[in-house]
Formats: sequence, C-alpha cells, structure tokens
Amino acid sequence: MAAFSPLQVMADVVQMTLHELVLQAADLYADRRAVCFDDCSNKPPLSYTYKEVVGFAKELMHFLRKHCDSPGRCEIGLYCYPGINLASWILGILQVPAAYCPVDPEAPPHLSSYLMRKYNLKYVLVEHDRLETFRYSHSDCSQHVSSEIHHLGLTLFKMHLNSTATSVLLDESQSTHQNTSISRDQKEDKVNILEHAEGSYMDIRKTPLAYVLHTSGTTGIPKIVRVPHTCIVLNILHLRSVFRVTQDDLLFLASPLTFDPSIIELFIALTSGACLLIVPHIIRMMPEKLGNALFHHHRITVLQATPTFLRRFGTSSIRSMILSTNCSLRVLALGGEAFPAMNVFRSWREAGNQTQIFNLYGITEVSSWATCYQIPEEAFDDRFEDYPVPLGSPLFRTQVEIRDASGLALQEGEGQLFVGGEERICFLDDEVIVPLGTLRGTGDFAAVKGTNMFFMGRNDSQIKRHGKRVNIGVVQQAAESLSQVETCAVTWYQQETLVLFVVPRGNVEEREIFKELRKCLPSPAIPDELLLIEALPFTSHGKIDTSKLNKIYGLHLQKKRHSCLVAGEEELWGRLQFIWKSLLGLPEDSSSVPEDSMFLSSGGDSLTSLRLQEEVENLVGRAVPGLLEVILSKTIADIYSHVSKAVFQHGDLKGIHHNKKRKLSLTDNEENSGQYVTLQGLESHYIVENGLKSFVALSRGNRVFMNTPKLIDSSYEIESPRRTFRHHLPCFCPVSYITEKGVRSVTTHGVKSSSPATETGMCNNAPTKQNLLSVPQLTLGIRWKSDTGKCVDASPLAVVSAEDKFSATIYIGSHSHRMQALDLHSGIVKWERILGNRIESSACVSKCGNFIIVGCYDGLVYILKSSTGETFWTFTTEDAVRSSATLDTSTGLVFIGSHDQHTYALNINAKTCVWKLHCGGGSVFSSPCVNIQPHLLYIATLAGLLLAVNPNTGCSIWTYSCGKPLFSSPQCNQEYVCVGCVDKNLYCFNHSGQKIWHFSTNGPVFSSPCLTEQAVLFGSHDTIIYCCGMDGNLMWKFETNAKVYATPCVFCFHGIRNSSYVAAASTDGKLWILDAQNGLLRSVYELPGEVFSSPVVWGTKLVVGCRNDYIYCLDLHATETQ
Repeated sequence: MAAFSPLQVMADVVQMTLHELVLQAADLYADRRAVCFDDCSNKPPLSYTYKEVVGFAKELMHFLRKHCDSPGRCEIGLYCYPGINLASWILGILQVPAAYCPVDPEAPPHLSSYLMRKYNLKYVLVEHDRLETFRYSHSDCSQHVSSEIHHLGLTLFKMHLNSTATSVLLDESQSTHQNTSISRDQKEDKVNILEHAEGSYMDIRKTPLAYVLHTSGTTGIPKIVRVPHTCIVLNILHLRSVFRVTQDDLLFLASPLTFDPSIIELFIALTSGACLLIVPHIIRMMPEKLGNALFHHHRITVLQATPTFLRRFGTSSIRSMILSTNCSLRVLALGGEAFPAMNVFRSWREAGNQTQIFNLYGITEVSSWATCYQIPEEAFDDRFEDYPVPLGSPLFRTQVEIRDASGLALQEGEGQLFVGGEERICFLDDEVIVPLGTLRGTGDFAAVKGTNMFFMGRNDSQIKRHGKRVNIGVVQQAAESLSQVETCAVTWYQQETLVLFVVPRGNVEEREIFKELRKCLPSPAIPDELLLIEALPFTSHGKIDTSKLNKIYGLHLQKKRHSCLVAGEEELWGRLQFIWKSLLGLPEDSSSVPEDSMFLSSGGDSLTSLRLQEEVENLVGRAVPGLLEVILSKTIADIYSHVSKAVFQHGDLKGIHHNKKRKLSLTDNEENSGQYVTLQGLESHYIVENGLKSFVALSRGNRVFMNTPKLIDSSYEIESPRRTFRHHLPCFCPVSYITEKGVRSVTTHGVKSSSPATETGMCNNAPTKQNLLSVPQLTLGIRWKSDTGKCVDASPLAVVSAEDKFSATIYIGSHSHRMQALDLHSGIVKWERILGNRIESSACVSKCGNFIIVGCYDGLVYILKSSTGETFWTFTTEDAVRSSATLDTSTGLVFIGSHDQHTYALNINAKTCVWKLHCGGGSVFSSPCVNIQPHLLYIATLAGLLLAVNPNTGCSIWTYSCGKPLFSSPQCNQEYVCVGCVDKNLYCFNHSGQKIWHFSTNGPVFSSPCLTEQAVLFGSHDTIIYCCGMDGNLMWKFETNAKVYATPCVFCFHGIRNSSYVAAASTDGKLWILDAQNGLLRSVYELPGEVFSSPVVWGTKLVVGCRNDYIYCLDLHATETQ
C-alpha cells in the first residue's frame, strides 16, 4: 500500500528519543503551560510550566540514578493515577535512561504481581496516595527504599519477584543462550538471524526502550510489549504534523496509562509546546461533569479517544457540545475500535461544525498507530452516499499488508491485516532479536478495494450461523443507525447466541427494533435476543466491555430460568401465542393465532424456529425432546400438545418442579437419611500395607483421604466411648435441598440470606412445625491460637490417626517462612521448620502418611517428615510455588504447579520427578485436582486454561480456555469438574471436556468450589456464598459483609441430629456457619484480622488461618433455643 509522503524532518530528529524531543520543546517554550490538572471541584486548576516540569524531572532522574543498581538498562514501574506530576515522573524515568512501565492501581493484586514478574521489574515508583494500597497488595515482593521525593509525591520500592527467568536486557558480554525463557524455535531463529550481516535485525540489548506495556488479553494471553524510542517517535512526529499541533493547542489525556494511545496524547502535546489537560480518573467516568470540564471550562482543541468514549456523552451532548457549530475542538481522532457508521456520525455533527475528523488504526504490538484517514468534508453531507470509512494510508515508515490464508499479500480482496516496518518494531514477551521489517499479524480482517483498505472486523467477530457468515460489526452498525437506538453493542454469547444490547432513545419496545432490523439485515444476522439497558459498560481503555455485557445477559438468563415457568396448560397456550407473534413480528393485539398455523408458512425460518424452541423451553424451565422437529413440520396446536404432554403429564408444573428434593450426599437412597454413607472410588477399597500409617486426612474443600486398615462402612467403628469414627468426618450425612421456583432475600442478624420457594409458595425462613420448639443453634469459641509471626493465607491440613482419635495434627505454613505442626486438641507446637521463603501453599500428606508436601516462594517443593519436620527431599522448580500439592490416592504420585508455568508429578519415596508439563503459557497458582474414575488430573492456569491430563503420563487430554485467569482450584465429583474464574463465572464441565453450564456472579470468583455429588458451594468477590445444584440452578445464596476468597467447608455436627452445615470465611475476618439445606445463618464469629485461609472442620473443631499472624482453632457448641 502507498504510504504518506515522507515527512520533511532531519534524520537526526527521527533518531531522537522521546525525552530529547520534550527537552527541545522546553527550551523553546520554557514559560508556557505544559500540564494542567483540574480535579473538577471548586478549587482552581493547577498548572506547571515546561521549565517546572523539566526541573522536577531532573530531580527524579538524579534520585533514580543514585538508588537504582542498574541505571542505563532497566525498566521502572510507575504505580499511580495521572496527576499534575505525571509528565515529570515519566520524563525523569526516561532520562535515567530507563523505560517506564505503568502499573494499574485498580488491577487485582494477583494480576499486578503476575505482570510485574513478566515485566521483570526491579523497581517501582509509587505515588504517595497509593502507598498503603501498594504495601498491602504487594508486601510479599517489595522492599521500601528509604529515600523519598516528598515534594514529587513518590516512594521507590525495590522488587524481589522471585522470578528465575533471566532478564532479556542482558549485557552485551553475556552469551545469548542465557535467556532461558526463549523457546527452542526462537533460539533457532535467533541463530539463523545472527548468521546474517550486521544490521539486518534489531537487538533489544542495543536498543533504547521508551516504555513497556501489555496487550489487553481479550483475544488470548496478554503479551508484554517493549517499545523502543525509534518505534514511537515516528508516530509522534507524523501525527503531530497531520493534526498540525502547535503551542496554542490544549490536548486531553483521555487514555489510561496502560493503553498505548496515552503515549500519543502525552508526547504530541509535550513535544509541541502545547498544554496537556489531566482530570482525575473518577471524573472520566462521569460524562456530564467531564463534558463541562473539557468543552465549557477548558475548551480543549485536540481529542484522541475510542468511539465508545465518545458515545458515552450521548447524541444530544455530542451534537450540542462536542461537535457543535461553535465548539473549541479542532481535531477529533477516533481509534481503538471500528469507526462509527457515517449516518450515525452525521447525526452527531451539528451543521457548520468545522472539527477535523480522523480514523486511526493500530495495534499495541506495533505501538501505537499504523494508519490514519481524514474524513472528507463532503462525507458529512446527507446527500453523500454512505460508505464504510477507509483505514487510510500507513503512517511514516509503517508497512501495512493484507494477506490471504496462505500468507500472500493481496492487491484486491479480503484477508488479515499485518503491520510493521523497518523501524516500527517492538519486542514481544521474551524476544531479544527481531528481524528488521517484521510484520505482525493483527487478528483483524480487512478488504482491499482499489487504493483503499476497509476494516472488516476481528477474526472473532466473524461468526457462522447456519452456514452463513455474519459480521457482528455489521449488525451493530445496522442497529446503531436506527432512530430508536442511542447506542448499542452486539456479543456472540458462548458462541451460540447473538445478543443485541441497546441503549434506547426514548420509550421503545423491543419488537419495534426487531421489526426495523428485519428490513435491513438478512435473517442469519437478526439477533437472537435484544436487551434494553441504561448504559454500555466499558473497559479502562475506553472500549466496550464485552465480558460485562455477557455477564448482564447471563444474569438475564438466570432470571428467565427462575421466573418464566407457567402455572398450567391454559397459561401455556396464551404464552405460546405471545412468543409466536413476537418472533413473526405480528401485532400483539391481533387476533389469536389459528390452531392450524404452521410456523414456516407463517413467515418463520430455520433461525426463528430455533429461537421459538429456546423461548418455549425457557418458558417451561426444561428441555423438551423433539420440539424443533414439531415446530418445523406441524401446527401451533401440535406444538402446544407436544409441550403440554412433555411438561404436564404428572400434573401442574409447579408441583413437578418442587416435589423432588435434592440431596447433598454421596447417595441417592432416600432411605439412608439416618445412616452414614460410604465413600466411592478406589481409595475407599485401599488396604493399608504393613508398616504404613493408618490415618484420615482432611484439607480445604472437603478433600478427604482415608488410609485405613479396612474399608470403612456403616458397621466399622473406632473404639470410642460413645461415637463412631465416622462422626468426625465431614459431609457424610445427607442434606436435602429444594429446587426453587424463585429466590428472595431476607435479613438475619443484619446479613442477607436467600432461600428457595417451597411447594406451597415462597419459603418464609421460619422453623417448620416439626422443629418449632427446638431450633438448633451453634456457637463458636476460641480453643487455642498459635502465633506464626506473619500472615497465614495457607489453609490447614488435618491428619488424624485411625487408631487413636486423640492423635490429630494440623499442618500449616505462613508468610514468616514457618511451617508448623500443631496438636489439634491443645494447639501445642509439635515441630516448626523455617523454610526458604514465604509459604502460601497448603500442605498435602503422602499416601503412606510419613511425609508432608508444601510449596514455597523460593521455588522449592519441600517434602518434610510428618513426625519431625526434617527434610526428606526438596524438588526445585523455576519460579515461586503458590500452588498446593495434590495426592493421587491410586498411585501415590503427588502433583503440584509452579509459577514457572509447569505442573510436576513427583514420586516421593523414589525422590524423582516422573513428568512435568508446560501448561500452555500461564502460571499455575491453584491446586491440581485428581479424579479417580475416569482417571484424570485437572490443572487451572492464570492464562485461563483448564487442562485435563493423564496423571500417569502427563499427556494432555483436553483443554478449555475460560479467557480470564483461573485462581480458583478445580474440584470434581464422579460426574463433573468445576472451577471459578476471574470473569465472575463458575464453570462446570463433564469429564469429557464438554461445558455443561456456567453460573454468573457479580464479582471475580477466586474461591475454590466445594463439590458433593448433588451440589457445589463457592464464594465470590461480590460478597456472596452460593450453593448451586449440579444442574447449574441456584439453591440458595448468603450475602456476607466482604469478599469471599476462601473455600466453603460442608460438615455434619454430631451434637445435632440429622444436621449439616457450611463453614465459610469472608475477607473481613468473619467466620460464618450456615445451614447447608437453606443457607440460613446459624452462627458468626469475627477474628481480629482478614481471612484468606479456608476453614477446615473436624468433629467439633474449626481450624483456620488469619492475617493477624495467628492460626485459630475454635470449638463448635450446640444449643437448642425455644
């Protein structure tokens, strides 16, 4: 493609660094305003001149040169929100010289730590206002450097991230093979490159870097992008020229620092003598207040933003304020998303507006923009024929190609966009050497038509529905062009449902929008469902947040599932006719549909037939076998008869859905309500070999391992005055559940609890007549506590002797590096070991019972003798081990993950690693999980992958990508495996890898699920503890006062007959005891510190770690109240 005419700039200017360009401008405009910060309160805005900005930057430069060990080749993190000092901070880092790396204070701490490790940061500058947050979130990996620059509002931290990966910023004297994190293929490529003549590649060790960012990760695992000055300076120079920016301009910092367009906004302003306007992050979230600040108070002249950012102001405000006849805005450049349809943009622009409009395109991997197109004035004329807005021409020294599937460049047609150039090169992840002229695949599709390129959408926006290709972007543009639509977005929900989200303009009915869409879109492109919402959610980068939209739709589906059941056959006929009319666009008040009407001959097609099937099944709350065939070939009367027969054959639908009680037990035998049940699986048949210990081990999530002399059944008793050994085991008594029609919230002791409807109506959360006089209650009291010296985030492991019930030991580690073995009954420390670093890993017992296995931040897996704490063996991984080990009870192998992205299978007795598996690029934070039949090992990664692996060989059997990090540990039962995700969902799969369902919450799910045969319990950052059936339906939920990180524990209390409870912890230190049947609160106890540890209950004792440095054991006491 033809490029812009080369800029008339001297070669030495092109080779200048960002800070050199700013210093050059500062010499010319020393006394002009460089930065203006307005907090949009009653206070006057703050301003710094170029002279002041450069002076503060020089101070910071000298400070960093003094306190950083490796000036000249390092990357320095910047943990802050944009403020008045931002320009000085960035300029000071660049002059060290060092690359600056923004760290988002709003990102979850685990993700920030993960990214800082990937960045290989040695130092982080922290804004004073964010100090406490940073210290709290990253105390494990940061060390405060005593000197501070108080008047610049910064504190320097030295990082020790325990990453053994070698820095890619190697000294030239070091051999190239030292970069151990480079793949074999990359090493071979590098060798081949080195054989070429000097100058045919770009070497990161010889290239000054400006900044380091990461891609959003929305289309896969986030990539680390290291950007040389040469790459970004070309962008700055060209766009500064295209926008004709001068010292009289005022530019707004619209993008967050982690989004690379912020670099353009910063440095186009600061290299031109212009002024940069900054407002607080929270103001950017308030369209009305932000609009007043930008366009009334300050009257900015240049704005670069995403289309979503602009849409948030609303059509009326855009037209009257931003793009009005007398507006101050000289340049509006939109990028980061597809440019709005021209008919939509015309509605935004008031007659007489003179703002120059630009369409920008680029990718973070080739920071920042690659093409630019100025919309011609005639395009805004209503008489001008609509056409898609071109991408424009490549920017200075940028190459853009469109290639077909075989990799050949196209002169005409559609293909994938590739971007790069001789100097437009960034280093991705662990790249050390990149050939000059490298072009990066964008994942975006475009078409070449004559001399123009047109954006066609991302690869993942091209979907197929019934053999027809549909572009989601086209659907969105068609909807947005409707007069009833203010703004909208389209998602492909779970790759099966096309959902249109609409912010309506005035009072609009969904059927009106559907009617208009049918006029302009082919049938395969008509959305399956339309949701009217108040506002579109957007990401921190100003783009539409599709994950939040999918969450909104998931909640909508749950609501439909629980509220759309019909009461009887008469209501079914009426609702069926309503759905029929809605899908065919018939007036709601029209006469009844004739009984002999057939769907296809009435105007329906294959797609609307599928929607009719889905709507009817949602209506009756169940799948109806054979329904689609009846819809396609028979009348509405036949459809009604088919559904009625399937649903009402046993009477009224309500009764059908509430007659069957669900049980949280290991048996489906209703007669066993007063008996104990036997464990299923190979471990229950295991006979202890001579010389091995006989014991029962219990860990978080009700993981039980019994190594006993004989199969424990209902007749087996350990000698004890009054109770069988089985009384101590958790979750071994039946729990009956009622599958609800509806859920309501009530308040108990100031805490919300939700309970299901009963057969006769909504549950009143009151005792039944049978137990009205005797309501069992539990109380908690501290039995003992043990000081570990630092926070205890690990969960306890309880190991109890099968021969002597009074011989019971708790094993647990802490941030103080201490690993303790404590007597369960007395709290006496049996032994204590100081390991090499912080311990977050929970302990695991070996099959023989002689060893305890625990991971450590020093990258080692420690195998300690369970009786003395002596080291039996240590196994070395390549990074911190936060994962907890898991035992395969059938083979005795122990599995554990590491932040080096591997999972290891260890033979403890032989002191060997049987196999190791690279888990697809993401660190393994959570604990693996073993399923006995079928024999599978489940592994979850921070890259969002759930892997099913052969435990004996380490060969991957199937993989599922959840798209977001998995901190939750997978848990399984005989039929399913479940895992929580940062995307706020709990996922359920069968053992063949098929996703059965997912349950959406209102917060990230870090809690690991607790599974039984009939239910799954878990917590969420939305403060709620959920109990779902294995069909994905909500049984009950309980709202706590804080985030729930820990895994719930289900247990039976022998002091109360036929009772089961849930022990759970919220991060504010509260321990909650809930009725397992209905989620009602039975007891609460508050510890004097935060709790991330998961409670374990053995008998009448609850053990849990706390962030006040202590391990607690609490006694459970039963009382009966009148």
